[in-house]
Amino acid sequence: MKIRIGNGYDIHQLGRDRALILGGVKLDHPLGLVGHSDADVLTHAIMDAILGALALGDIGHFFPPTDPQWAGADSLKLLAQVHQEIQQRGWQIGNIDAVVIAERPKLKPHLIAMRDRLATVLNLDIDQVSIKATTNEKLDAVGEEKGIAAYAVALLVGGERE
Repeated sequence: MKIRIGNGYDIHQLGRDRALILGGVKLDHPLGLVGHSDADVLTHAIMDAILGALALGDIGHFFPPTDPQWAGADSLKLLAQVHQEIQQRGWQIGNIDAVVIAERPKLKPHLIAMRDRLATVLNLDIDQVSIKATTNEKLDAVGEEKGIAAYAVALLVGGERE
């Protein structure tokens, strides 16, 4: 069996008049993430990890922020398209491990819902999707509540179809 591993990272600025969506879950918070799509940093980091494992570039290659068709896009729909890309190449996701860095809101109460949404889109068992949350202890822009960041690692198993 062949395996591949990829990592991903994303960060977006917090701003007014935007929804805060992480892992496909809309959170109650006065600020949301600013970006061309819904700016879901967790889902974006996961997509980059998956694409990176197969040396397919990043989400900017597949969904350029200069293309108006992706304005306000639901990142879970984009994730479904990325999932199709890897399946067409004969690969499957073994597991995903991610961490979201945010001072507020507290994410622990929402982690199961995020894991469930992501697992559903990727046709995985929930125990194949790990999400952790931490703060930056008030250090840097994330610690000053100017943004939220996420890191992800994806393990792929399978291999290229002949």
